[in-house]
Amino acid sequence: MALWSGTRRRDGLALRQAIPDRLLPFLVGAMAFLAALALAGGIGAHALSIRWTHGAGAVITVQVPQPDDPAISAGSSPTGAPLPGASPATATRIQQAMSILSAMAGPAAVHRLSDGELRALLAPWIEQGSDLVLPMPAVIEVHARNARPLPDDVTKALETQVPGIVMEHDSIWSDRLAALANSLQTCALLAICIVVAVSAIVIMAATRAGVQARRRAIELIHSLGATDGYIAGRFAWRVAALALAGGACGSVLAMPVLVMLSLLAAPFSGADMPDMHALLSPSTWGGMPPSEILNVLPSSLLAMLVVLPIATAMLGWLTTQVTVRAWLRRLP
Repeated sequence: MALWSGTRRRDGLALRQAIPDRLLPFLVGAMAFLAALALAGGIGAHALSIRWTHGAGAVITVQVPQPDDPAISAGSSPTGAPLPGASPATATRIQQAMSILSAMAGPAAVHRLSDGELRALLAPWIEQGSDLVLPMPAVIEVHARNARPLPDDVTKALETQVPGIVMEHDSIWSDRLAALANSLQTCALLAICIVVAVSAIVIMAATRAGVQARRRAIELIHSLGATDGYIAGRFAWRVAALALAGGACGSVLAMPVLVMLSLLAAPFSGADMPDMHALLSPSTWGGMPPSEILNVLPSSLLAMLVVLPIATAMLGWLTTQVTVRAWLRRLP
């Protein structure tokens, strides 16, 4: 099938027979499909890295045993210097801890977990509705502006005025998860480089086969004065058009797979886990408008899918230009 109507009369080199419009678009489309998956993996790993670093990595968990017991008098330190967030001696342990942490991070960044939030955290280990009664400590979440631990003076004040307090900083796990995400981004970049290299090799092989198929005609018009730029341009535009068609097909075919992967990865970004039976049902996809389906994908990934066919066309044009010009330089 012709890509443009009426091009047969202008195809003096018979490039339509030299470079068929079936095999090359299929191969380029397959490479574009793989490139779209690699791009999605890299973008998803980057988003998760940001979420882990600025989310869990910036949260400090403070456990206060016996929260309703009175705190130690905290007017001053053993050296006589005032301690941060000092409160009257009648304050309870949880009040004293909240006062010290609020003075350090601000009231908006300090949150005491309610009984319902604690039960939700313990739900995977303790059956809901059981009559088991345990002495639960109070839990405070401190949302720091960075992923650093508490200052030394705040830690000292907490340990002095609220003995037995337990502080946990999630930066260790967030750093490990960020390192994992960075390695995934590196793997995605390596996969894209491999796809680009394989695509260039495929285009180069198809171009050389087309040049060999039209060798006599090329030698004839070259001896009559046709420039290298003219001959290479005819091949390059032909291959670029085929690569553009293959890249567009690969991007379109990758969209349903990327939408499915985005929905499955939703819990890692804080969303709810989708219903797999509804997700795999054809009626669900048929009833969703295209705009709603596309909204599932990140805007950066959508932009990449739009640019991908253009990038494949540019790769095809440049590779063909280099291949044909290198072949023409060997002509007498």
